[in-house]
Amino acid sequence: MAADPSSRSLLPAARAAAPRPPGPLREFWASFSANRGALLGLIVFTLVVLAAVFAPWLAPHDPTEQFRDALLSPPAWQGGDPRFLLGTDDVGRDMLSRLLHGARLSMAIGLAAVLMSMIPGIVLGLACAFWPRVFGSLVLRLMDVMLALPSLLLAIAVVAVLGSGLANTVLAIAFVSLPSYVRLVRASALAELGRDYVVASRLAGAGPLRLMFDTVLPNCLAPVIVTATMGFSDAILSAAALGFLGLGAQPPLPEWGTMLASARDYIERANWVVTLPGLAILVTVLAINLMGDGLRDALDPRLKRLS
Repeated sequence: MAADPSSRSLLPAARAAAPRPPGPLREFWASFSANRGALLGLIVFTLVVLAAVFAPWLAPHDPTEQFRDALLSPPAWQGGDPRFLLGTDDVGRDMLSRLLHGARLSMAIGLAAVLMSMIPGIVLGLACAFWPRVFGSLVLRLMDVMLALPSLLLAIAVVAVLGSGLANTVLAIAFVSLPSYVRLVRASALAELGRDYVVASRLAGAGPLRLMFDTVLPNCLAPVIVTATMGFSDAILSAAALGFLGLGAQPPLPEWGTMLASARDYIERANWVVTLPGLAILVTVLAINLMGDGLRDALDPRLKRLS
């Protein structure tokens, strides 16, 4: 029996009208935006990044300029000098300008520390998975020794050896963050090595480097991205802790931890010089952690929320 010509003409129209499955980016955004905390964290983090990028234009004064006629001036809403919206510190420097430039320093420290720990961690983790007997065992024992020590204590030891300063702070934070990336990438790569697509690539003649970076690594990036996001907030906290101890960025650099250290003697009679840098650290780290939770839920299929 011949098919109805009218029914055949309706087939292309029905296929065109059928809904297309969402792409990976749209699916990721739908899962991420379903987490309101993560969306709020992304908004706050974006504002902090914009403030850091445009700090030279947003800051009303130079962050190191001293106004001797306005020492410890309270914020403008507390009856202080209207030139200084958030008040001044103990040597007359504008708090708003120093907070904006401090955001630039904190973002730079966090980004540099994450990159300097993530890239070697990925390479070492993949190498440990592909050559586990001698090289992998040696690297893992070294990582175990580093993990046995508190991260802040190890960072202090590294800075004590290298000397205080902004560059050495970044190196110390990157050094203490390295074991988490090595162990994570190694575990993810070991889980992928037995899969069919890796075996097929190996049988097709792919070399170790191609297997590592072209075949296995793309399937290990989701947990690495989440860890890097959380490591970003840890780097900001560690930099602030080292700055507070006098081992990180040195005055007059407007780093948030250094600002806290120089203001601790005025916590009772000029609480804004302590409260404002502390709030900047708290809000930034909280926003990054909320964003990291959303990334974890969106990138890990086992943790995605059911709509």
